[in-house]
Amino acid sequence: MPRRPVAAVLTLGCKLNLADSESIAARLGAAGYDVVDSMCEADAVVVNTCSVTHAADRKSRRLIRAARRLSPTAPVGVTGCYPRSAGEDAVEALGADFVTGTTEEEQARLVARLAAAVPAQAPSLPAPVPALHTRAFVKAQEGCNDVCAFCIVPRTRGREVSRSIEDVARDVAAAHARGAREVVLTGTQLGAWGRDLPETLTPRDLIAGVLARTETPRLRFSSLQPQDITPELVALWTDPRLMPHFHLALQSGADPVLARMRRRYDVAAYRDALGRIRAAVPDAAVTTDVIAGFPGETEADFAATLALCEEAAFARIHAFPYSPRARTAAASMPDQVPVEVRKERMARLLALADELGAAFRARFAGTIRPVLWEETRTTPAGPRWHGLTDNYVSVYGEAEADLAGRITPASLGDPLADGLAASVGVAA
Repeated sequence: MPRRPVAAVLTLGCKLNLADSESIAARLGAAGYDVVDSMCEADAVVVNTCSVTHAADRKSRRLIRAARRLSPTAPVGVTGCYPRSAGEDAVEALGADFVTGTTEEEQARLVARLAAAVPAQAPSLPAPVPALHTRAFVKAQEGCNDVCAFCIVPRTRGREVSRSIEDVARDVAAAHARGAREVVLTGTQLGAWGRDLPETLTPRDLIAGVLARTETPRLRFSSLQPQDITPELVALWTDPRLMPHFHLALQSGADPVLARMRRRYDVAAYRDALGRIRAAVPDAAVTTDVIAGFPGETEADFAATLALCEEAAFARIHAFPYSPRARTAAASMPDQVPVEVRKERMARLLALADELGAAFRARFAGTIRPVLWEETRTTPAGPRWHGLTDNYVSVYGEAEADLAGRITPASLGDPLADGLAASVGVAA
C-alpha cells in the first residue's frame, strides 16, 4: 500500500479554533492523510490563525512563514481569523497557497483543494483520526452580532449562526467514539446559541439536548456572559457529566468602562450571575477574561476591577492589556491609557490572578476529585502525569500505568507552581 501523506494542522487562538482544527483533521484523515498537530516537514500544511490582538497577528504571520520554510514544496492552506483581518493578498504574500475563511463550508473547500494538490492513495477504510488534544472540541455556534468596542471578532467570524442540536450531538458522539472522554462545546458567542434558529432556543436547550443524545462522560461549555446564566441553565448541573466549570467573561469591574466597552451587562448583573453559579454548584471553577487599560479607564476603575476579581475568587484570569484594533470603535476613543500605565496595571492584574489561582487550588487540597489524565510532563520531581479535575484544577501524579485519556479518582495534596500534587486512584 502506498505511503499515506502527512498533513500538519497547526493551531493558534481560542477553543473555537481548536474545534475547527479537529474538524479539518477529520476531513484530511477521511481523504487519506495521516494528521499531526506539530510543526514538521509535511506533505500538506494547514495553519489555523488568530487575530484577536496585534500579538496574535504577529504569531499568525510567524507560523505561516515557518510552515512555508519547513515544508517548501507542500501546499500551505491558511484559515482562521487572520485572513479576514489582514486580507487574502497579505496572507498569500507570507507563503500561503490557499486562503479561506472560518465557516465549515469554506474549510471543507480548503481540504478539497489540498487533497487535489497532493492526492492521497486512501485505503477503503481510512485510518481513525485521533483528536488533536486529549479533550475534543466541538463547534456549536459561529459568529457574533454584538459589537463590543474593543473587538474585531465580529468582522472576522461574521454574523451569528447556530448549529442544530442534532449536528452538535452527532459530533460529540463521534468524538466519544474516537476515544475522547471529555468534550468542550465552543462558539464565538456561545450564549447566543439558538437565537437565529426557526424555533428560538437557548443554551439550556443545547446542553440538555446533547446530554440526552450522547454518552460522553464529561461535557464542558466553554464561555458565557452574565445574561446567559439563568436558573434554568444552572439547574442542569445536577447531571454529573457536566463539569463544574464556568468561563464567565468580565472584562472590567467598573460600570463606566463596561458601558464604553458596549458590554450587555453591568457589575450588579455580573454579581447576580456569579451568585447563581455559586449557589447551584458550590465547588465550581469560575474563570474569566479581564482587559487592563481600556480607553478612559481611571485608576479608580481599575481598582474596582481588582476588587471584584478578589470578591469573585476566580480560579483563573485570562488577562490582556488593551490592544487597539483597527476598525473598532475603541481605537479612536479619547483618553487612551498610556502604554506604560497599561503594562503596570497588567502586572498587578497578573499578580492577583496568580494569588487567586493558588487560593482556589488550595481549597481542594486533602479532597478526592475525578481527574482526566492527559500526558506526562517533566517536573522538578521528575516525569509526572498531568491531568485536570472536573473543576479545572491542574494536578500532577505518579503512576507506572499509562493513564492517557483515563478518568481516575485522585487524592489532591501539596501545592505546586501551577497545580496540586495528586495520588492516583484506580482507573475508571
